[in-house]
Amino acid sequence: MSTAAVIAVVALALLHVYILVLEMFLWSTPRARASFGTTGEFAVSTKAMAANQGLYNGFLAAGLFWGALAGDPVGFQVRLFFVSCVAVAGLYGAVSSSRKILFVQTVPALIVLALVLLAH
Repeated sequence: MSTAAVIAVVALALLHVYILVLEMFLWSTPRARASFGTTGEFAVSTKAMAANQGLYNGFLAAGLFWGALAGDPVGFQVRLFFVSCVAVAGLYGAVSSSRKILFVQTVPALIVLALVLLAH
C-alpha cells in the first residue's frame, strides 16, 4: 500500500477517535455541543445515546487502524470494508441528521477509498 493511502487511512481513523471522544466523554461540553449543534438540555438527555454512538465510531477507528497495519491481502480487504462503512455511515447521517456529515465524514471516506483502490 502506498504511503499516501496509509496516511489517509490513519487520518480517517484519527477523525473517528476524535468523534468517539466528543460523543463518549465531551458530549455535554460547549465544544461538542457546537460541533453537533445541540443545546445543553438536549446533550444531558441524550448522553447515553451519544456514548453508544461514540463506541461505534471507536469500532470504525479500530478497523481502520487494523487495515492500515495489516498486510495484504487481508489488509486491503479490511481497509476496503471499514472505509466503505465510514462512507455509508456518513451518507446515512447526512440524510437522517445533518448535511454537514456529508462533508465531515463521507467526502473524506470517498477520498481515502480512492487512494486505497489506487494503491492496490
